[in-house]
Amino acid sequence: MKVHIPSPLLSYTQQRADVEAAGATVAELLDDLNRQFPGLRFRMIDEQDAIRQHMRIFVNGEQIDGLAAPLTPVDEVYILQALSGG
Repeated sequence: MKVHIPSPLLSYTQQRADVEAAGATVAELLDDLNRQFPGLRFRMIDEQDAIRQHMRIFVNGEQIDGLAAPLTPVDEVYILQALSGG
């Protein structure tokens, strides 16, 4: 399935904004992405296996709230990263 990568994480994907990955759940998808692009998962998932506060994952336009969310091969995944600062 197609996965859209946010600009702050492009250094992990050799500047590719759209990549292909596989998985029956979001967790499996992130594992596949991490196999292809080492270090990417840790930027999105914390040590408690939760999506980091500044990250959002959308599947077919709907925000998911956990790594167990199911996926199909035709789904489209958008990863977004919030910006903050002051």
